Formats: sequence, C-alpha cells, structure tokens
Amino acid sequence: MSLRTSPLSSAHEALGARLVDFGGWEMPLSYPSGTVAEHLACRRSAAVFDVSHLGTVRVEGPGSFEVLQGELSNDLRKIAPGRAQYTHLLNDEGGVLDDIIVWWVSDDRFDVMPNASNTDRVVSRIGGTDVTTERAVIAVQGPGAREIVARVSEEAARVPHFGVSGFDFGGVPCLVAGTGYAGEDGVECAVPVDAAVSLWQAILDAGATPAGLGARDTLRLEAGLPLHGHELAPDITPLEAGLGWVVGWNKEAFTGRQALDIIRQRGGPARRLAGLLTDQRRPPREGDPVLAEGRTVGSVTSGNYSPVLERGIALAFVPSSTPNGETVEIDLRGQPTAAEVVKPPFHRMHPSSGAARP
Repeated sequence: MSLRTSPLSSAHEALGARLVDFGGWEMPLSYPSGTVAEHLACRRSAAVFDVSHLGTVRVEGPGSFEVLQGELSNDLRKIAPGRAQYTHLLNDEGGVLDDIIVWWVSDDRFDVMPNASNTDRVVSRIGGTDVTTERAVIAVQGPGAREIVARVSEEAARVPHFGVSGFDFGGVPCLVAGTGYAGEDGVECAVPVDAAVSLWQAILDAGATPAGLGARDTLRLEAGLPLHGHELAPDITPLEAGLGWVVGWNKEAFTGRQALDIIRQRGGPARRLAGLLTDQRRPPREGDPVLAEGRTVGSVTSGNYSPVLERGIALAFVPSSTPNGETVEIDLRGQPTAAEVVKPPFHRMHPSSGAARP
C-alpha cells in the first residue's frame, strides 16, 4: 500500500528533507540542519512544522454538539464557538482510543483533529466527513512564532491561545488555531491545498526554521506531552496518564465514564505517568525497564536526549506510590542508569510565550 503524501511534499524535497513513513504518511523526519538544531530553533525563536498528517473530521449541522458531548471525554460547555479544546475518545474500559483537538469553528461546525492513523476510527464513532485531503496544516511554534506569523498575516498572529479564527492569505480563506505540540506558544494554520506551498514558503521567508518529526518528538517529550501509542493507548486511561482534567466529570454520560468512575472510587489508578531525569547524555528508549531496589516496577514509554538539558529524559509508568524525588534505575540496554523521578514537564516555555498546550 502506497504512503499518503502531504500537499507540501515537493517543498520538503526541495529543502533536502529526510522523509519517513509515519502513520501511513510520508513525512519529513529532519532537514539537513539536523534534529537538535531544529529543536533549539523552536525553543529560541520559531520553527515551522508540516502536520498535514493529522486528520480533520468535519462534524456540522444540528445535533453536532450533542454527538460530540456523548462521545468525547471533555466537556464542550467549558468553551464556545471560536475556541479549541483538547479531549479524548475512550473505549468502554476508559482506555484512550485517540487524543484529539476540537476546533469549534462556528455554532454548528466542529473540525475534529485526530492522530494520523486514527481518523477512520474517529469517523466510525462520531460520524462527520473526513476532509483531510482538502487542506494542509502548518504549525509555527516558539517564542518568536507570532512575530514571524505576523509578517505573513497579522490576523493569524492575533488568534488567542486555544482560540480559533479565520484569516485571509492572498485572497484564500484559511483557519488558524492557537494550539501546538512543542511546549511553546504558537499557531496551527489549516490552509486549502492549492495555497499550502505558498503559505509554507512565506513563513520560511519570514524567518521560521523548518523542522521535522524528530524535533517535534523531542520538543513534546521535554514538554511532558503524551504521544498516542506511547503514553496513551486503548489500555491506558486518562487517569493513569495524569490527564484527569480532560474528563468532563460534571457532564452527562459518555463512553468510558463508568469505568473511570470505578477507578476513582477505588482510590485512583495503580500506576501513574512520571518523568525520569538522568545525569548522562545517553538517551533512554521505549521499553527500557525501570527498576527500584533491583525489581522491575515499570518501563519507559518515551525516551530521548534533551537538547535543552543536555541529558537523557524519559516518560514512564511507575507505581502510583512512587514519590517525586525518588531515585530509580533505568536499564539502558544492559547498562543500569540512575534517574530521578520528577513531575513533567522537563522544560517550561520561554516567559514571553503564552501558555503551552496542556
């Protein structure tokens, strides 16, 4: 089966990007400058990412609000048209089938943004129309993101944190949301396919550094943000992942609610997601065992080298009784390495930025 391609594929090839298979899409892993340089560009100024592999499922018309309220974990009554919300699609056991951003575009239109490989699963639950192929999504992230975007569109740069609004680019109507996945302020622009390369180039010309999936992963890990298939999965609940705030406890019944209620009644989950901070540069990797007093108590779900901290960091599930500040060991492929249990994030964004994605 052939890979799906982004509307920006030709632009990535022209920049010398290293392209890889990600969720059935051919996407840039990195550019010639390398992942570390791209990561630091985002932390210090601004980077631009192609995230067109994310799905867009348009749910619109009468009853759309009620459908989403009954299927998604968060409570849409907390927001209103012109706002975005982070939420989960759960199974009956309370496990996370996908984590999603909902753009509430207008009174009866919602653009639901699933992960790359989960779009069909989401459509089967909430209905709607898959319009992924009609647009590209370009994310500009970093403390200088809004300044750079303003050189292209002042209208897009003004979107509030977790706001959603329209903007005009060369006569083409586009959408922008004040969301992202780097632990920095920034925006994500949904642009019709025919205008995608022009907008991408305009953002590069305005001063953003192109960055690929490699930097996107190290950035989100430093920010302590979960990745579906790692910190979130059908056998992992929002409560285990430390994301109880994504559950609308005050709203009507939704899929998975009963299972989560039972976990709370029992005093909470038996395991929790924690950060692990090592004192060496060698990175932990997914699957590395976590040991306490010589006994395996968990495993790494995501691990890498932190370009900002210049040491290895990881996320891992550990027993809920494990306190922050405790020292454990990570078995790095046969080499036991001490790590401190910490509360993520490992990096907090630049003070000049707005709030990062929770």
